[in-house]
Amino acid sequence: MSVSCHHCKVKIPNDSLHEQCGLFGVFGLENAATAIYHGLFSLQHRGQEGAGIVVSDGDKVRCARGLGLVSEVFTKDSLKTLPGNLGIGHVRYGTTGSTRIQNVQPLVVECVDGIWAVAHNGNIVNGAEIRRSYQSSGAIFQTTTDSEVLVHLLADPKFRSQPYRVGQALSQLKGAFSFLLMTKNCVMAARDPFGFRPLAIGRIGDAWVFASETCALVQVGADFVRDIFPGELVTVDKTGLHSTMFIKKQPDHLAQCIFELVYFARPDSRVFGENVHQIRFQYGMRLAKEQPVKADVVIAVPDSGNSAALGFSRGSGIILDQGFIRNHYIGRTFIMPEPTDRAESVDMKLAVLPEVVKGKRLVVVDDSIVRGTTARRRVKRLREVGAKEVHIRISCPPLTHPCFYGIDFPTREELAAGSNDIETIRKFIGADTLAYLSLEGLLAPFKKPEDFCTACFTGNYAVDIHGAVQKRVLERSAPELPLAGY
Repeated sequence: MSVSCHHCKVKIPNDSLHEQCGLFGVFGLENAATAIYHGLFSLQHRGQEGAGIVVSDGDKVRCARGLGLVSEVFTKDSLKTLPGNLGIGHVRYGTTGSTRIQNVQPLVVECVDGIWAVAHNGNIVNGAEIRRSYQSSGAIFQTTTDSEVLVHLLADPKFRSQPYRVGQALSQLKGAFSFLLMTKNCVMAARDPFGFRPLAIGRIGDAWVFASETCALVQVGADFVRDIFPGELVTVDKTGLHSTMFIKKQPDHLAQCIFELVYFARPDSRVFGENVHQIRFQYGMRLAKEQPVKADVVIAVPDSGNSAALGFSRGSGIILDQGFIRNHYIGRTFIMPEPTDRAESVDMKLAVLPEVVKGKRLVVVDDSIVRGTTARRRVKRLREVGAKEVHIRISCPPLTHPCFYGIDFPTREELAAGSNDIETIRKFIGADTLAYLSLEGLLAPFKKPEDFCTACFTGNYAVDIHGAVQKRVLERSAPELPLAGY
C-alpha cells in the first residue's frame, strides 16, 4: 500500500472566499474521481478557497489538492491520475486556519495501520484544547485547521485498540461537524450529535454516495436515501452499509443550523428534510405581512435573496422585477477576510438595471445583513441610478452574536446588529426603512423549531463555547510551510 499526492499551484483571487465547506464521497463507483469532481462542482457555493479529492483502488491511495475553484484545481488529465472506485472530496472555506495549501482537505496521513483521509465541515469547539493536549505530549501538527485533531485521535493507541475506534474518537469532539473519512477499502460518514451541519446519503445502483447537500446527489444521478442521523457513524465497505451511533445518549433537542436554510444551501437542495427554496419563499411571505411597506416594485439581492423576494412579492401584491444582475464569477462577500476585499467584490458583483429602479419606490429583499458595508454600497448605487425610495427587508432576524459552529463572523464587533439598534443600522446603510423577519417567523415553517440553532440571533448556544477559537488563533503553533515538496 502506498500514497501519492500532488498539488495544483493556483492562487486564490481576492474575491474567491465563500462560506462553509462541502463534502462529497462515493463507494463502489467506477471512475470515482470524476464523480467526486462533479459532486464538488455542484457544492462550489460552499467553498471557493481550495478543493481536494482522495481516491483508492483497493491498493493505492492517491490524492490531488489545490488552492482555488474546483475547475482550477482539477483537469481531465489530472483526474485520470486518480484511479479508483472509492473516495472522498472537499471544497473549503476555512473557519479555522488560514489560506494555506496545508489546510486544504481532505487531510491524508499514514498511521501504523495504513492510510487515512479526513474531510470536515463545521467547527470543533474543543479543537484547540485537544490540540494542546497532544502537542504537550510531543505530537506534531502539519496544519492550522481544527480538523486535524481527529487524525491524532484516530492514531492514539487508547482509541486504536478499541473495537469502535472511529466512534470513540468522534465522541471526544464537541461542536459542529460532519465528517467523511476513508481508508484504502472503506468510506465513513458521521454527523455531530446535535446535527449542526447537513450530510446526506444517496445511491446509484449498488454504489453509495455522500454529500453535504442533495443538489450534489442529483448532479451525479444518485437517488436520495436519507440524511445521516445526528450522532451516527455510517461505514460502507465490500460487505455493504453499516450504521452505529457513537454517542450513548441523544441530546434533548438538535441544533441544526438555521443559516443553512437562510443563506448557505442551494435553493434546489433539501436540507434537514426541508426544500430550501420553499422555506425561503415562506420567509418572504411572512416578511411581507410582518413588515409591510408601500412600494412600486420588489427586487431581490441575488442569488440567496431570490426565493424570499418572490415570497414577499406574492405576499404583498407588489410586482417583482430584476433590479440587480449578478456576475456569477464573483463570490459572496460577507465572509471575505478583509474589508477591502469585500468592498471591491461588492463593486464588481452586482450591476443595477436603471430602467427598473429609476424613479421607483423599491423593496430590496436580502437574506441577511452581517457587517452592513455591502448593504450600504448597494443602497448608494440604487440611489445613484435614480431610485426614489429604498426599503430594505431582511428574511432573518438581526445577527447579534458570533457563531462558533462554522460560520466566519466570529466577533460581535463585526456584526452590525451586535451593538447597534435597527435605526442606527438603517442610517448607516442609507435606507428609507429597514426591517427584519421576526424570530417567530424564522421558525414558523418547522414542526420542531426547537431542533434549530439560532445562537447567532439569540446568543443561546447549544454546545458550550468555552475554549472556542477564532479563525487564525492556531497560526501561532504552525509555521507556514513551502508549497513545493509538502
